[in-house]
Amino acid sequence: MPHIPSGDTALLDLVPFDQALSAAQRPSPDYDCQKWLYVPNVYSEYRYILGTRGEKPLICVGINPSTAAPDHLDNTLRSVQRVALHNGYDSFIMFNVYAQRATDPDDMERTYNQALHRENMKAFAYALSLDRTGAPAVWAAWGAVIEKRDYLPACVRDMIDIGRAYHAKWYSAGKRTKKGHPHHPLYLRKDSLLEEFPITEYLEQI
Repeated sequence: MPHIPSGDTALLDLVPFDQALSAAQRPSPDYDCQKWLYVPNVYSEYRYILGTRGEKPLICVGINPSTAAPDHLDNTLRSVQRVALHNGYDSFIMFNVYAQRATDPDDMERTYNQALHRENMKAFAYALSLDRTGAPAVWAAWGAVIEKRDYLPACVRDMIDIGRAYHAKWYSAGKRTKKGHPHHPLYLRKDSLLEEFPITEYLEQI
């Protein structure tokens, strides 16, 4: 079933990332928390992180979460996992520029929730910290969907700033659009290779 937001996230009682992460570290009756990282660890109107645990994760960045959950990956996340493994990563983390859950990006809220964005940036910093190589790999994978809301490029700029402190390297996979948007994972070949993505220059063009 598609997920249609119940309303503005500003009306929700948000669980801060640190609190949600603490809960996600504890055993769950719904999935193996030794294998999966799922924050918050219950299905809700927003999601900070969904991925597998490892020493060398590939952080894939989409625009906003849909319905995927541990052991119930959608086609996009199955593609993300295949590409991550093919490129030599032992795990993947699905992160999103904006944390509001919506199957159709057209249903995203028109005005961004600063509190939700702040907690989402804490989640991004945490995801970067999981890499043990000293240079976390961030895969830009949002396609033209970034054009859906004016606040999304600004959110990515905050991610770039956070990434610098962790020496993050940005990548894309597959052919970029005419406007330079990075390819969405859904229709990528499983043997697609990552290539360096000039994220700062890209944002200056859109």
